[in-house]
Amino acid sequence: MHIWVDADALPGVLKKILFRLSERMQLPLTFVANKPLSLQKSPFIDLILVKPGLDVADEEIIARVEDGDLVITADIPLAAAVIEKGAVALSSRGELFTRNNIGERLSMRNFMQGLREAGVDAGGPAPFSQRDRENFANQLDRFITERLRG
Repeated sequence: MHIWVDADALPGVLKKILFRLSERMQLPLTFVANKPLSLQKSPFIDLILVKPGLDVADEEIIARVEDGDLVITADIPLAAAVIEKGAVALSSRGELFTRNNIGERLSMRNFMQGLREAGVDAGGPAPFSQRDRENFANQLDRFITERLRG
């Protein structure tokens, strides 16, 4: 299993959680971003730097992800694409995207985007919180534990 991170919008506090997991479990962890990142030195941690542009990092992840991998992203269309390839996606707020729930999440995302395009102020996401960080860490731990057992 490989962990891929859509790193351009990842809250910085989650990097440390991912670093510890990668080192502890000796799992390959790759950050994909369009700007340089400060990463912990490790044989398990890597960065793929892509050119700036809309969805360039997403396309790189989709091209490389394999069945059984985990992708960390808040991007619902990216989550849907990697699920089609047999991977699972986890949001930075701890929501696990799977074949069972991605259709509903994609429909809601598209509906909200349509409202925004029509001029409706639909608001944005709440600020990232300590609870979000805890939800992410707990869901990540549960997923990895279950995956390594099974």
